[in-house]
Amino acid sequence: MPNRPPLPTSPAELAGLIDHALLSPTLREAELETGCALAAQEGVASVCVRPCSVARAKKLLQGSAVKVGTVIGFPQGGHHPDIKLAESARALADGASELDMVINLGWAMDRDYAQITAEVDRILHLTRRNGAILKVILETAKLPSDIKTEICKSMGNIGVDFVKTSTGYAEGGATLEDVTLLRQHSPNQVQVKASGGIRTLEQSLAFIQAGATRLGTGSTEALMNAARAAWNHPA
Repeated sequence: MPNRPPLPTSPAELAGLIDHALLSPTLREAELETGCALAAQEGVASVCVRPCSVARAKKLLQGSAVKVGTVIGFPQGGHHPDIKLAESARALADGASELDMVINLGWAMDRDYAQITAEVDRILHLTRRNGAILKVILETAKLPSDIKTEICKSMGNIGVDFVKTSTGYAEGGATLEDVTLLRQHSPNQVQVKASGGIRTLEQSLAFIQAGATRLGTGSTEALMNAARAAWNHPA
């Protein structure tokens, strides 16, 4: 039985599990600056920005402990494998230390686990050479349980850092059922990221209890305010 992470007991502990999402297609430069300032102020684990914003986010967060992450093959996953690899290399060169890549969902529906694994493995080797980590997005709302299970097993076999529920741009986001499934069918060394539709403290704690060690959300400010109120920590 995989280990479940302990529940956070302070706002700071919760912040350390958050990837603050700045992924809106219409995100403006001022919003990027405000989002990075919030991330630094709260001490979140990372910001997750569009590939075009990696270098700027890295500069904005200089001097803080907040890492810069970005998305690969986002949001549909159907990019050519060579393009995903090149996108990953560019992101790493721009300063990203965490990559969240979307699998090819057509291959997943065909149960072509060999192709999925081969594509991910190339990017995994690139991230390892650069001291970065790789999170693999399954887009769980679109896949049946048996496929999600087999992908978790395949990703565990090659040793990715995280499996992740969702992009936030499909018809459904993270669910407790999916977080539980990902945790159950991944080895202990593979972590689980819940993402998509996380807007309340209650949801966040439920996902952590189910096995998530990262939360992808654009609602960081609301979550942190709720955490301070719940744990009686003034801002």
